[in-house]
Amino acid sequence: MSCAPNAVQCRIRYPQPPVHKYHQKGDLIIGGIAYHAGIVASKLLFNEEPLPTLTESFVVVPKHYQHSVALAFAVKEINENPQILPNLTLGFHIYDSHNNARRTYHATLILLSALERLIPSYLCDKQKNLIAVIGGLDAHISTNVATLLNNYKIPQLIYGSVPSTNNGHSFYQMVPHEALQHTGIVSLLLYFGWTWIGVLLLNDESSDRHLQTVLPMFSQRGICFAFIKRVPTLTSDAEVNNILENGAKMYNEIMDSSTNVVVFYGKSNSMTFLRWFPYYSGHEPCLRKGIVWITTAQMELTSLVYQKYWKTEIFNGMLSFTIHSNDLPEFKQFVEKRKPSSTKEDGFIRQFWQEAFGCVFPDADVEEVMGDICSSEEKLETLPAPFFEMSMTGYSYSVYNAVNVVAHALHDMSSSRLKLRAMDGRGGPKWQKQQFWQLHHFLKSVSFNNSGGDKVAFDQHGELVAGFDVINWIVSSNQTFHRVKVGRVDPNQVFTINAEAITWYSWFNQWDLEGAVTEEETTWCVIVCLRFFTTDSISKNDNAFRVFRQDVVLVISKVPPYQSSKVSICENQLIKPCDARQVFVLQDGSDMNDCNTCSDEEYPNKNQNLCIPKDISFLSYGEPLGISLACFALYFSMITALTLGTFMKHHNTALVKANNRDLTYTLLISLLLCFLCVFLFIGQRNMVTCLLRQTAFGIIFSVAVSCVLAKTITVVLAFMATKPGSRMRMWVGKRLTNSIVVSCSLVQAGVCAAWLGSTPPFPDADVHSVTKEVVLECNEGSVTMFYCVLGYMGFLALVSFTVAFFARKLPDSFNEAKFITFSMLVFCSVWLSFVPTYLSTKGKYMVAVEIFSILASGAGLLCCIFAPKCYIILLRPELNNRELLVRSKV
Repeated sequence: MSCAPNAVQCRIRYPQPPVHKYHQKGDLIIGGIAYHAGIVASKLLFNEEPLPTLTESFVVVPKHYQHSVALAFAVKEINENPQILPNLTLGFHIYDSHNNARRTYHATLILLSALERLIPSYLCDKQKNLIAVIGGLDAHISTNVATLLNNYKIPQLIYGSVPSTNNGHSFYQMVPHEALQHTGIVSLLLYFGWTWIGVLLLNDESSDRHLQTVLPMFSQRGICFAFIKRVPTLTSDAEVNNILENGAKMYNEIMDSSTNVVVFYGKSNSMTFLRWFPYYSGHEPCLRKGIVWITTAQMELTSLVYQKYWKTEIFNGMLSFTIHSNDLPEFKQFVEKRKPSSTKEDGFIRQFWQEAFGCVFPDADVEEVMGDICSSEEKLETLPAPFFEMSMTGYSYSVYNAVNVVAHALHDMSSSRLKLRAMDGRGGPKWQKQQFWQLHHFLKSVSFNNSGGDKVAFDQHGELVAGFDVINWIVSSNQTFHRVKVGRVDPNQVFTINAEAITWYSWFNQWDLEGAVTEEETTWCVIVCLRFFTTDSISKNDNAFRVFRQDVVLVISKVPPYQSSKVSICENQLIKPCDARQVFVLQDGSDMNDCNTCSDEEYPNKNQNLCIPKDISFLSYGEPLGISLACFALYFSMITALTLGTFMKHHNTALVKANNRDLTYTLLISLLLCFLCVFLFIGQRNMVTCLLRQTAFGIIFSVAVSCVLAKTITVVLAFMATKPGSRMRMWVGKRLTNSIVVSCSLVQAGVCAAWLGSTPPFPDADVHSVTKEVVLECNEGSVTMFYCVLGYMGFLALVSFTVAFFARKLPDSFNEAKFITFSMLVFCSVWLSFVPTYLSTKGKYMVAVEIFSILASGAGLLCCIFAPKCYIILLRPELNNRELLVRSKV
């Protein structure tokens, strides 16, 4: 049914309240307090005698019907899963709150009473096994429900707006903490540099809370307000004309303001108020200028019946914070099968069907038949998306998770020692109503992954451990729209955004985003804005707030020349320059600025008007660089292990014997440990890794180079011993090689012991090397000792290289000196280039340079010394005999 914009009263009227309930039988019952049709009642002024009966109109919100469908779908899914409650079936009783306190109390009392009999505070044999209640949608409804449920210790799971205070009530929030959303909005504004914004608040008790707690946080971060306005809510017929009048006035003020960014703190149906905005312009359903709307998680793109075919293009590009959710394909199939003729227990679907398709069932109790006769074969997918969606919305996803939370808590409860031992006829536990207060214990500790793959768990305050997604709305002229995830605020308050994925409103000027205005075309100015808001300083009788306090905060901002209205608020005064680590602040009692230095864990933002926390940085396994280095270390470790295995398998061959088997094994094992010590450098540092990483690296490499030196000396002595009458034969043997390896290694071990005993390394955080990062590192304790370790290792390498170089022209029978020469040339080249490279890098890349040097030098030793031998052993075994090895070639 379509109505003109000025025909607010165009809706079906019921002489009696419609039957809004949905029942499904089960062993255990989950209660539901939904919101399908709101009540707009005549306002009682008590200046004349009231009518015998109150005049009430029911304004249906068709999109809310999906919340009850989600509850039914979740119960069906659980009953079909034998792993959760194998011997029990869940049922549900859903009643409409009508977004009205009186109706909410009535619906809650019916849930607490015997079936279809309102007998409060009385238990009987026919009492429903009510185990938990899911609801309500808006905060004031949830509070009304909690007032009654708290007396019976029945758990309540809230899936919509969260009350500002629980007042001793016990409930569980299927939404994350609201402060996380406020942090995300501030981060979004600061990311794009939007420091001049408008704010819309509902005209209810929640606006006072935002004024006292949220908006001061905005101002303290340098965000100023072009306007702060209260949005009227529809609670009575008498307020309709007032809403239209105030809405038109508010529209003109927003369009005439100097900001293009408006943050709206609303509730579930607040979007229906914005739907009127295009029609306030007089003739065209569009805005006079581009607006970037930023909405909270409580708001959805909904339509009332008379707004069914209204234009929605003004919401294109809207950024909305939503509770993290996943689409469930099975839910869409479940919705497609719903028909009024096949779901007789559903007391909501008939009225929803009539309102959605503009038709009437023949037996409908209405004053006036409007539209065609309903056939029950109409297709839900043909409805406009703002009117009804086939995919699961954020609210429905919260309802779905709430049912699963109750089911998993029941599963844990039935598996615990607290379950009753008495069994019914089917062999399942016999649940008694007085047991269900124990469910609280299991709800607090419930943790599982739902069918969408998301983890569901509560923190110690009964709040869902989850984040908020930043959604970009893409709306087309035919009222179809889809949501694109462009950012996220995780539970640890880390904000991420992909600006390139955002589709903006076509009229929105993107100078802040794309840098279209050059430095010469902008003006630096000082913006002074209000910092604190209190209830005493606000006139609640006016849509615009009048604030009388003079507390101010300084904002340094760039202003484009074509926004002259914004320039008018700038003060023409000199700005005191601040250095790179300082931010601008306002001097007490003056409009002049001063400079404050950010702490070591913070750095100034681009405009130098606030300090931003630095990111934590270290070489981790979660980044490509860390993964690559770890993979190379594993690869070379496996190659070394295979080489060692090859030599051990062929330990009796002539080539292995001729190269001093024990020395070869020692060298290969030390190279294997060299590659494995790389893992001491990757990942989060701690005291153990800091003590081991440099000392282990130094000692192991010293053993490896000592083995190479021993091999080189052995080659030279072996050649000299072949001469007739040479006395060098007495020096050729294991005793000399073992002495070289042990003595050279002990010297390095002594240096490392002195290092650890005097100034050992320790975990530290470098806050100065990188401007925007706190680098978690290992402080070497003594840089001198570190370079002593490197210097001694370099001395051994240089001696080995020198001896091998002079022995390189020995006959081919003893030509291992050539390979050692090449290996030590690679080794020395790597570590000579390491020192200047290490000193010129900062942060985690210093660690990466050292790891690369370890891998490169180790790989050089492995390839140059052992590759030729493996070639002969594996591919040319005919050359691996004693006759060829002892043959002299002149």
